[in-house]
Amino acid sequence: MIDIQHLSFAYPGSKSALLNVAELRVSPSEKIMLRGPSGSGKSTLLNLIGGILTPDSGSVKVCGENLTTLADAARRIFRINRLGFIFQDFALLDYLDVAENILLPYRINPALKLSLETRARLLRLAEALGIADKLRAYPDKLSFGERQRAAIARALIADPQLLIADEPTANLDRANAVITIELILKSAALNKAAVVVVSHDETLKPFFDRVIEMSQFTHAAEARA
Repeated sequence: MIDIQHLSFAYPGSKSALLNVAELRVSPSEKIMLRGPSGSGKSTLLNLIGGILTPDSGSVKVCGENLTTLADAARRIFRINRLGFIFQDFALLDYLDVAENILLPYRINPALKLSLETRARLLRLAEALGIADKLRAYPDKLSFGERQRAAIARALIADPQLLIADEPTANLDRANAVITIELILKSAALNKAAVVVVSHDETLKPFFDRVIEMSQFTHAAEARA
């Protein structure tokens, strides 16, 4: 699923590498937590896994594709077809209803083809996530939890093999953080997708198969989120 070998990465102008990852492997359906304080390079590593950034050296293979050898356009298509992203602020568009927000990846990229099966999957996801009665509602009419579920459905609509969530519980209290993590993991199981969640909250460790501490990959003096 994920196979990183001898990765080194630094932002332009840095005096030393921000990330040095000798090896990182994630198996299909595995649930991984990347943990570290703010500024430890968690989001940077996610961006490398997603092909948004490319390493200075080493290789990043995801879902069998070597992202370091792909052009920008090919990496973009790969992300849309194979990965699902859940953003901390959900990133729903206020002028689209829930159904259109979930289907947004199909509206903005020709690499995805909207079909009857896609619409059927939309209904299945909405039912499983408890928002089937909200598909024609707009984001400003939804509760926090309903917006969250819509964002998760959008991340899953293209049937991704890998689900990535960047600090999905950063602004939540303990009870709602637990609800959110449980929902993400349960939703990923619908697709048998692997999960990589970034968080600094160590109380969430028990929910994951494995917790990876960013301190083994980063230089604290150079780190940034």
